[in-house]
Amino acid sequence: MKSYIKFLSLGALLVGSTACTDLDVDLENQYTEFPENPIASLGKYQACYTYFQNVLSRDYKEQIVLASDEFFPVSFGADYRDVRYSTPYLHMTNADNWFNSSTFTAMTSGIVYCNNVILELNGGKPTEYVAAAAPVRAVRAFYHFILMDVYGDVPIMDYNREEGVAIERMPRAEVAKFIETELLDIMDDLSEEHNLNTWGGPNKWMAKALLAKLYLNWGVYTSDITSVTNDTPNPKLNDCVKVCDDIIASGIFEVGRGYRKKFFPDNKMNNKDFIYSTAYNIDNGHDWDRYFQFRQNKNGGNSYWGFPLSQSCGGNIRVNPYMVDLLQALPGDERAKTIIGGDIYLFDPANYELTSERFEYKGSPVSFTKEITLVSADIDMSVTKDINGWCSGYECVKYPIDNRYNTHGRRQTNDIPIFRYADILLTKAECILRGATATNGATVAGLVDEVRDCSGAPHVSGNFGLQDLLDERGREFFAELWRRNDLIRYGQFEKERHYVKEINPNALTDKTKRLYPIGTDVMNTNTNWTQNPGY
Repeated sequence: MKSYIKFLSLGALLVGSTACTDLDVDLENQYTEFPENPIASLGKYQACYTYFQNVLSRDYKEQIVLASDEFFPVSFGADYRDVRYSTPYLHMTNADNWFNSSTFTAMTSGIVYCNNVILELNGGKPTEYVAAAAPVRAVRAFYHFILMDVYGDVPIMDYNREEGVAIERMPRAEVAKFIETELLDIMDDLSEEHNLNTWGGPNKWMAKALLAKLYLNWGVYTSDITSVTNDTPNPKLNDCVKVCDDIIASGIFEVGRGYRKKFFPDNKMNNKDFIYSTAYNIDNGHDWDRYFQFRQNKNGGNSYWGFPLSQSCGGNIRVNPYMVDLLQALPGDERAKTIIGGDIYLFDPANYELTSERFEYKGSPVSFTKEITLVSADIDMSVTKDINGWCSGYECVKYPIDNRYNTHGRRQTNDIPIFRYADILLTKAECILRGATATNGATVAGLVDEVRDCSGAPHVSGNFGLQDLLDERGREFFAELWRRNDLIRYGQFEKERHYVKEINPNALTDKTKRLYPIGTDVMNTNTNWTQNPGY
């Protein structure tokens, strides 16, 4: 073997790779084991876990949430016809869309870095593993999962190839089996701690939650994506229930009481619902809320968070009218407060509760309409560039900003959940509805009621079927990046949505858009690859 490992076959790794990614690793100058300094050791581990942060902050977020029925993207008049927001919603993306290279780059770069760290831990033996490598392998499996979920057939990168060695895309089913094997192999070597020492990093419960998500979608990942329906067989349902039971039996997690506070800026370890989240601080924060904000000029008065904005905001992403109805369907449900519409009032910036003071723009009170009216049914999806356009559509307030928004480049510190205990409960309920054996006296109604108790929603009454479960997931995990995944599993990704029929009726039938195309930059480097069907 040469004295270095160089991964050249993925163009994404050479385009916009992050600072921590050194793809030329001289093994002769490497440590064959971690140094005694615990800070150096911790730094190597932590660097493995951060590759999802940047794309989750914007690119991956928009790529995923805009493809579903949760949000409705708009532009503002002739001066802002950026279709980056509308094409995912209209299922009209192409390989040149910026996020298709961005997400692929971030995940493959993260895998390469993880492989380098694993190589050090393993004393330079690329396919032999020591127990200390388990958390790095867990996050590597997670990065493979994101790639597989978004792009379908992707490389299995369990070690870095030598220079000049091409890598092939593997069938999606083989990638799913690789992830399963990895997670089962490392499970006993992962920490069961769930505290500040493990926050933002993988432990046993993160790995089990990932395995549960993999099993829940097993029928999707091992079938032709265009043939998936709500009735696609899933042989892993009972396995999924078992993994869910392991997490439940740990006694570590609970949904708690009070839904909105889980997503506030100080939500690090303030609830026991988050199994795994992407951790942010003010220096590496995300900018989720500014795309959900009322589009006003900076210094144009208060935001509805109760303090003036000195930084601009985008305001391009509104709540789809369908999702407004879904979130407001249950009386007393606190999840309905993750959106605002109608007459708008200020929030108290100390506790994010609504006050009786109206939100005003240039001295006039502001009201948002649920329905969104476009200037014309066109791909740019423009609303008028005035107060009427800015008030067209309800807005998401699930991830509040604080006044550091003005002083830290519009950045936020809210941790974004990836796996939650509420998801484990609803996953078990779905498996039972799909035919899995109910365990430990669990009932579908009981599992759903445990989730609803957090938000004050009424308990289940009458028959509760799979469509009800999908609706429940829509309310519970609104703006948490799982809606696209859920709609595909239920065979509803092509459902009719606001203005889609008028602008791109093909979106109602074209099932190839369940996967994204691989970015042009990546394809140009990997000339042995074939683009996904439909692109």
